[in-house]
Amino acid sequence: MSDQIHVADSLRGGTDVPSQLELERQYERRFTGQFEYRDGVWRVLTAEFFQQFVAPDAAVLDLGCGYGQFINNIQAASKYAMDLNPSARASVKPDVSLIEQDCSQRWPLEDASLDVVFTSNFLEHLLRKDLVRSTLDEAYRCLKENGKIICLGPNIRYVPGAYWDFWDHHIPLSDRTIGEVLELSGLRVERRIARFLPFTMAEGPQIPLILVKAYVHLPIAWPLFGRQFLVIANKSPS
Repeated sequence: MSDQIHVADSLRGGTDVPSQLELERQYERRFTGQFEYRDGVWRVLTAEFFQQFVAPDAAVLDLGCGYGQFINNIQAASKYAMDLNPSARASVKPDVSLIEQDCSQRWPLEDASLDVVFTSNFLEHLLRKDLVRSTLDEAYRCLKENGKIICLGPNIRYVPGAYWDFWDHHIPLSDRTIGEVLELSGLRVERRIARFLPFTMAEGPQIPLILVKAYVHLPIAWPLFGRQFLVIANKSPS
């Protein structure tokens, strides 16, 4: 079992945080039967694309890690994951330190202790915009100078109706919205892709992994199939 960093019970199940049981039920209902395939997809995505942003000696946090497919597959010296879903405890590997807490509260990490914060399909699940902002403020505090935050998520500009087909989608986000709030939090956007990955792996056919690998190396195809944004921002020197 991985290291676990717990927080006070007052931060769990409050008015701004879904209950742990509810989170677990949502994840199980949506992704049952897809765990092995999703892990394979993330092995490809990390190796073929995201690893370029993570140095071997980096300290990385996976914000809203879910079942840990990103953090389990990325290569880094220090690995952290944050999520309230109890299933994360059994999912992240032993070299990952799991932080179980409300992400909008102060993180149990030192200032300037992380090289990369990664978040995928998570921020839209927060209940209010101020919680998104306070979460990103914590990311800024914990990032080292020149550290990066990588944000991946469904782009409301290209999936306006289907975006709301998920019960736990609360905040409409786009590449422009994320870019703006990142800069308001003190970060500098260095790369913004409005259309990157397809919308969801929760529904539809399971694309062969060889095609997933080919896709990430064919940016010309992204505008045709991409419905998720990718925004990368840097904590520039003051």
